[in-house]
Amino acid sequence: MGAALAAQAPATIDLFEAGSGGYHLYRIPGIVVTPRNTVIAYAEARRHSGSDWDDIDILVRRSTDGGRTFGPPWMVPHVSGVERNPVALERKIGQPEWRTYNNPVAIAARDGRVHLLFCAEYMRVFYAYSDDDGRNFTTPVEITAALEPLRSRYPWRVVATGPGHGIELRNGRLLVPVWIALGTGSSGHGGSVNTTIYSDDRGRTWHAGEVAIPDQADFPSPNETAVIECADGSVVMNVRTGSPHNRRAISNSPDGISHWSAPRFDETLTDPICAAGLVRVPQKKGAALWVFSNPDSVSRADGKPLPNKDRRNLTLRFSRDEGATWTDARVLEPGAAGYSDLAALRDGTILCYYETKTSAGVAVLRLARVR
Repeated sequence: MGAALAAQAPATIDLFEAGSGGYHLYRIPGIVVTPRNTVIAYAEARRHSGSDWDDIDILVRRSTDGGRTFGPPWMVPHVSGVERNPVALERKIGQPEWRTYNNPVAIAARDGRVHLLFCAEYMRVFYAYSDDDGRNFTTPVEITAALEPLRSRYPWRVVATGPGHGIELRNGRLLVPVWIALGTGSSGHGGSVNTTIYSDDRGRTWHAGEVAIPDQADFPSPNETAVIECADGSVVMNVRTGSPHNRRAISNSPDGISHWSAPRFDETLTDPICAAGLVRVPQKKGAALWVFSNPDSVSRADGKPLPNKDRRNLTLRFSRDEGATWTDARVLEPGAAGYSDLAALRDGTILCYYETKTSAGVAVLRLARVR
């Protein structure tokens, strides 16, 4: 696999371009592939400032030819009664009349149903599904109550699913990583911890898992997370934190919802403090291939020693032993690159959907087909 990847340049297509469609910026890519090999790509469309608390819509595009071409974008419907998050109002972030729809996360289940979760105002969580391969989705219903049991133990004011995609475990459990936060800091996203929400009845009801990684000195404000299932049915959480060590944090659970192990750093997976992609790709023979994507950069052009490093040098890493070692790597974008998500077609082609810039410096969301 490593030699083949190195021998063939990926085909790419830009799905969203800053300044187009009435939006200032597109961010937070997510992607899934359905059992029919349909590609569903989604993102936040930020209308005015491009900030996390902008007036934001969620847009979706669909491909039936393996990600070579896509249909026009459509918007996930707004929901009634959404008010501005008090965290944004207190910090005077954005405008009171703006509404932030954020962090879309899909799961392409084995039975063909496509599940979609998203947040409104980093405060409420909603769920919809499609039974026609992603052409149409049900009216979103609120599932914020799933996280209410955690509030007595951790008085969160901000919540975000994913980003990226969720997974269906072999036992049918639908699992979505989540971070919840106290709403501190200039962005209102501070004081965060990790958890999951899950459904054991095809999305009819949702429940919260245990807090996986608390906010602690070595792993400050763990937040945006990817999850993956191991061969034995256990789950690995791969986490962004605010640590100046600039490495991904890892925690394991036997079921994806409880008994999370003490976090540890994966010394191979460098992290400039950015969301990352993670996907399991079944192989015809042998163990599944794990693929990880993020900006492989732990330096800053200005030389400042802040924990946040420059987001550049988007790299794919490959593991054949369930993340114990990462033996191969491939650079997709040596220049500016940010958030990414991963999926795979039936033939093993890897799809990496990520934030980058054109040669003219225009921010885009780009899809690369990697063989």
